[in-house]
Amino acid sequence: MIKVLFASTALLAGTFVQAQTIVGVAAANENFTTLVTAVKAADLVETLNSAGPFTVFAPVNDAFAALPEGTVAGLLKPESKGALTGVLTYHVVSGKFEAAAVIDAIKANNGAFEVTTVQGGKIILSLADGNVKLADENGNTATVVIADVAASNGVIHAIDTVVMPK
Repeated sequence: MIKVLFASTALLAGTFVQAQTIVGVAAANENFTTLVTAVKAADLVETLNSAGPFTVFAPVNDAFAALPEGTVAGLLKPESKGALTGVLTYHVVSGKFEAAAVIDAIKANNGAFEVTTVQGGKIILSLADGNVKLADENGNTATVVIADVAASNGVIHAIDTVVMPK
């Protein structure tokens, strides 16, 4: 079961408390522990804590666990930092794109909307059975399982599969 903590702007004793960054939101959520470990290993914390805005299609722990045995451990090794960085930045798009905007873009583009990731690769967004789907450059697909998790520097959409660049 996936539980999500939503970070938002809150009024506390008359003072606005700003939402956490993407990294802060992910670190506070038990479904993203593998992702946070990977972001730290790739030295991407500072980048994903920056002003952005970013849209992150964030694989949940079960998505990483579904990869072939040894894949995550191999990517977390220091000598694999470049490959890990490539995989992680393939899940990030510059700009803040909430679910409604994503769905509108898909519909306005005949059912498929191509986005360029921070890594430089392409992901195709589409709709199937009312869900946003991602197709990577290898033909693998992921489904957005939770949309619009707010962060101070963007938005997170949790996905059920790790997508991979070419």
